[in-house]
Amino acid sequence: MSEQRNVILAVVLSIAILLGYQFFFMKASPKQNVPPSAATSTDATAPSAPQDVAIGSSPGHATRAMRDRKTVIAESGRVAIKTPRLTGSIALTGARLDDITLATFRQTQAPDSPNVTLLSPSGTEKPYFIEMGWSVAAGSGITLPTATTQWTANGTELTPKAPIELWWDNGQGLTFIRTITVDDRYVFTVTQRVENHSDRDVTLYPYGLIARVGLPKLEGYSVLHEGPVGVVGGTLEEITYEKLKKDSFSKDTTGGWVGITDKYWLTALLFDQTIPSHAKFIHTATGGTDRYQVDYLMSGLSIAAGQSKEVTNRVFVGAKEVKTISAYEEEYGIDKFDRSIDFGWFYFLTKPFFYVLDYLFKLFGNFGIAILGFVVLLRLLMFPLANKSYRSMNAMKRVQPEVKILQERHKDDKQHLQKEMMALYKREKANPMSGCLPMLIQIPVFFALYKVLFITIEMRHAPFYGWITDLSAPDPTNVFTLLGLIPWNPPEMLHLGVWPVIMGLTMWLLQKMSPAPPDPTQAKIMQMLPIVFTFMLGKFAAGLVIYWAFSNVLSILQQWVLLKTDKPRAHAHVKK
Repeated sequence: MSEQRNVILAVVLSIAILLGYQFFFMKASPKQNVPPSAATSTDATAPSAPQDVAIGSSPGHATRAMRDRKTVIAESGRVAIKTPRLTGSIALTGARLDDITLATFRQTQAPDSPNVTLLSPSGTEKPYFIEMGWSVAAGSGITLPTATTQWTANGTELTPKAPIELWWDNGQGLTFIRTITVDDRYVFTVTQRVENHSDRDVTLYPYGLIARVGLPKLEGYSVLHEGPVGVVGGTLEEITYEKLKKDSFSKDTTGGWVGITDKYWLTALLFDQTIPSHAKFIHTATGGTDRYQVDYLMSGLSIAAGQSKEVTNRVFVGAKEVKTISAYEEEYGIDKFDRSIDFGWFYFLTKPFFYVLDYLFKLFGNFGIAILGFVVLLRLLMFPLANKSYRSMNAMKRVQPEVKILQERHKDDKQHLQKEMMALYKREKANPMSGCLPMLIQIPVFFALYKVLFITIEMRHAPFYGWITDLSAPDPTNVFTLLGLIPWNPPEMLHLGVWPVIMGLTMWLLQKMSPAPPDPTQAKIMQMLPIVFTFMLGKFAAGLVIYWAFSNVLSILQQWVLLKTDKPRAHAHVKK
């Protein structure tokens, strides 16, 4: 029957979408990779931001082997950074921001786990640093500060209440002064001023760069972007590390930002939103070592003899907290800065879902309970539609005996059988597709909630009750080891936690309350669905499995109430 084929097609399609989501679900933001040769420069004589700094050594120690991070940091003069969220230091050699640790985030859930380190200086195993400065047209003869320049500081510690000032004289009449402030979250404000005490005018180009040496440990999901990212020319640009090796990105922009993102952490250059700039994502390799860099070069500033000029830009280094990112976007007018959090295709659902969950978390004090509350709200919202669907399903269940009679009577006349069954469905207000409707409704909700649990740092290490200590991770238990009583390590496909089993059982019970397809083959396929979904969702975040299981429980209760209260209509039954 065409209706039955539609039912099974919808179910198979649902499974295919869920199975393929991890591998094929990509964001809708268009990639506009412009080869460097095709991109227009902000100024034809303006050079790019530096790209040739030694990547495997400390400034001034280019021949040394890579060393311990603490040793490298201790070797150079530094200004300490102390804020409620960040600790670290700024190197006076090169004035780089190359030592940042997150004071409120640990690598694991263990209370003695090390804090998350974001930035590391050159000379360590995987340098990751931020540099700001000035560039100049070729042949100008002007000496500029570089990665080996020794800056002088007016203090030893940078805090939210105590800014720091660095200065350096190039011996040619130019004094470079850099004032750095930091807030109590994750943004540094850098004001660069140049005083021209010479007898000639000069033109300098402010730049900022983020360089990352070596490939970091990646999550490896195509649904999550990791690597260079930014909003350039009003468009979200995301380029993976692998793609950057093959093709650089270059584009003019006024406003926006560029950075490098991990799953939960971000470094970003928040350049002046009113000054034309030229942004680039590039890859270079030296001695087999990869360097990934994002940078911007602003329009040139002409500084007359005896005058001074300054430019102010900002740097973000920290965790991708939704409300913090949104607050910075509004405070500084940063174009689409919230897109640094990978909300994906279902942006119109994922971000509102997060705010609802966050509100419920503040109400209940537990993200797991917030998820259950979220399910209740969704069920209330979809109650009229679900009720109509379940009534139709119950009607389908009631007409099954009559369907079998019609199939026997018209087994040799398919066209007439189709006509009689359509009349029966219409008379009884039954819809063969009704059994799939609740599942189809849940698919976009499922995807959006999956994204929220997977990418928002607020869900990271969020506990529920019992053995669920991280709602963003799969259920750690395994029924095939009898919850750890059997000392063996089963194959990955046999890792099945308690909550996925609960979800599978509720799905099976809900299926039992629904009408089975008349066709035996279709019925067998439907019977396999709870098993397929149980193993499939066993690899998903525990919070998502809890959501699905609780949603099934509410569906079962709704179905049970309808079965008790929905009286069959009086009608003339099909005679045998």
